[in-house]
Amino acid sequence: MAKKIRLTTAQALIKFLNQQYIQVDGEECPFVEGIFNVFGHGNVLGIGQALEENPGHLKVIQGKNEQGMTHAAVAYSRQKLRQKIFAVTASAGPGSANLLTAAATAFANNIPVLILPADTFATRQPDPVLQQLEHETSAAITTNDAFKAVSKYWDRVQRPEQLMSSLLRAFEVMTNPASCGPATICIAQDTEAEAYDYDEEFFKKRVHYVDRQVPTERELNGAVERITTSKKPVIIVGGGAKYSQAREALIHLSTQCGIPLVETPAGKSTVEADFKNNLGGTGVLGTLAANKAIRQADLVIGIGTRYTDFTTSSKTAFNYDQTKFLNINVNRMQAYKFDAFQLIGDAKETVENLIPMLADYQTSFGEIIKDLKEEWAVERKRLGDISFSRENFSPEIKDQFTQEILNEYSDTLQTELAQTSAFLTVNNNVAKDSIVIASAGSLPGDMQRLWNPLVPNTYHLEYGYSCMGYEISGALGVKLASPTQEVYAMVGDGSFLMLHSELITALQYGQKINILLFDNSGFGCINNLQMGNGSSSYKCEFRDHREQIMNIDYAKVAEGYGAKSYRANTKEELIAALEDAKKQEKSTLIEMKVLPKTMSDGYDSWWHVGVAEVSKSLAVQESYERSQKMLEKAKEY
Repeated sequence: MAKKIRLTTAQALIKFLNQQYIQVDGEECPFVEGIFNVFGHGNVLGIGQALEENPGHLKVIQGKNEQGMTHAAVAYSRQKLRQKIFAVTASAGPGSANLLTAAATAFANNIPVLILPADTFATRQPDPVLQQLEHETSAAITTNDAFKAVSKYWDRVQRPEQLMSSLLRAFEVMTNPASCGPATICIAQDTEAEAYDYDEEFFKKRVHYVDRQVPTERELNGAVERITTSKKPVIIVGGGAKYSQAREALIHLSTQCGIPLVETPAGKSTVEADFKNNLGGTGVLGTLAANKAIRQADLVIGIGTRYTDFTTSSKTAFNYDQTKFLNINVNRMQAYKFDAFQLIGDAKETVENLIPMLADYQTSFGEIIKDLKEEWAVERKRLGDISFSRENFSPEIKDQFTQEILNEYSDTLQTELAQTSAFLTVNNNVAKDSIVIASAGSLPGDMQRLWNPLVPNTYHLEYGYSCMGYEISGALGVKLASPTQEVYAMVGDGSFLMLHSELITALQYGQKINILLFDNSGFGCINNLQMGNGSSSYKCEFRDHREQIMNIDYAKVAEGYGAKSYRANTKEELIAALEDAKKQEKSTLIEMKVLPKTMSDGYDSWWHVGVAEVSKSLAVQESYERSQKMLEKAKEY
C-alpha cells in the first residue's frame, strides 16, 4: 500500500515545487527558483502558512504590486532562457486581477511562469465573501475566469486531490518549448488550508527533460533544396533561436554561406552586434541595413519567430514577387506562417544539421553585407551627434512640433539633450556585459536600431506585448537571474508613472538595478503616431490645467525610496552619472530630460494602424489614403 503523508493543499503545493527539476543538454537544475508574493486574506493563511513553515529551497520575495512582481518573474525566466521560473501568489479578487496584465505579457512572449491566484470559497458557505464577484447566471464564475484568455494552461482547484493532476499538467506545459507560457492554477482559499492524505510518490524528485527535436529527413532535404536554389536568403533570428542557444550554429552557417542575419526584438543578442553578418533589428523598428537586406531577399529563413507586425512591417517588408519563406520552429502554428516550407524542430539542432548539407553553397550577397553595415554605422553615429538649436532645429520626427514648441520644452525641462544622443551615450559608457531592458514607448525603436550588444544575452526587449510598466519590474527579475552583471532599465516617463513599485523591492532585497529615465513630459511615442497620421497633438503631452508643460522631479521620487539619484541633462553630466552609478551598491536612477521628437524614426518600413476612414480633417483623409495604398503592397494573411 502506498505510503501517505497528510498535508494541506498549500503545503502539498510547496513540497511539490521543491522537487521539480529540468534537464537540458544533460545539465540538470531545480526548475522553480522561488515564489513572489503579495499576501491577502485569500492566500496568507494557506500558501503563506505553508511557506512560513517549510519553504524548502524556494526563495520567497515580497512583491509590492501583483502585476509588478509577476513582470519580475517573467523577466527572470526569460533571462534564464526559460530554464528556470518563479511562481507568484496573490489574494482573491483585485489581487488576482492585478496579475492579468503580466500573465498576458508572459503569454505573448511564450515565457513560463506559475501563477497562483487565490479563488473564492469552494464550499460557498460564506458567499459572497470580501472581494467576490456575484454573477446572476452562475455562482461558478469568479475573477479568475479572466485568466483563461492569457494562460497556456488554466485550472481551478476546489478539492485537495485535484492539485496533483493540475500541477502535472501545468509543468508539462511550462517545460515544453512548443507550448510554454504561463500556467494558472486558481486555488479556492478554503481548499488551500484543507488537509488530505497525499501519496508520498507524488513528492519524489521529478525531472522534466527538454530534448531537442530534429526535423525529418524530408524537411531537411526540402530546406536545402530551397536554400541552394536561392541567391539572396536572409535569416530572421527570433526569440526561439535565443532560447535554443543557437549562437554558434548561426555564426557558423552565416559565415560559411554568406547569409546575413537580421533580428526580432526577442532574438536580438542571440548573436552579438559586431558579428560581420549581423545587420541588426528588422521591420518597423529596424535598421536601414536590415530592412534593405530583407527587401532584396528571395528567401526569408525565419528561425524561432512569430512574424509579428513590427517584424514584418505589417506584412509589407517583403517583395512577394520574388520572396519565398522557410520557417524553423518547434511550434507548428508558427512554422505555417507566410505559406512557408516548414521545419518543425529545435533551432540549434536544425541549423547544426543544415550546416554540412550546405557546405558548398554561397549566397550572392558578397560585399553587400559589409556595405550595408558600414552605411548604417555612419547613420548611427549621426544620430548620436545630434545637437539642439533654438533657431532652426530639425528633429528626427519632422513636421510635428514647431520651433516655438520645441523651445518651450527646452526652457521648461531645462535641457537641450536629444534622446538618440543620450541613448548612444549610455551604450558607449556602460560595461560590455551589462544587460539592458526596455518594453514600451519610443525607446524600443532606439533599442532595436541603435543599441549594440557586444555580449550574448545582454539585450532584453519585451516587445511581444510591449507592456508599459514592465521595465523596472523586469530589471529586478533580470538582476535575480544575472546577479553579477549590471542591469539597466530603459524607461520613459510615461512607463515610469505606470508602474515602478518593484524598485522598492529591489532596494529591500539588495538587488541593484539602474533606472535610466528618459523624460520628455508626455507619451511621446503615441504623440508621434497621432500627429504622423493627421491628428493634432491631443492628450499625449503632460500639460497642466493652465496648458503648461509639467516638469516632474523623478530623481527626487527615487531618492525618497532610498535609491541613489542623478540628474543629467547634458552628455557630460550623463557620463559622470553613469560612472558614479557603477560604483554604487544600491539601486540608482538617472533622470534625463530629453526633447520630444528626438527619438529615432523609421527606416524603409510601415506600420498598419487604424486611421479614420471618415474625418473632417484633410490631413486625416490623406493619411487614410496613404494607408490604403500601402495595404495594396501587403500580404493579406
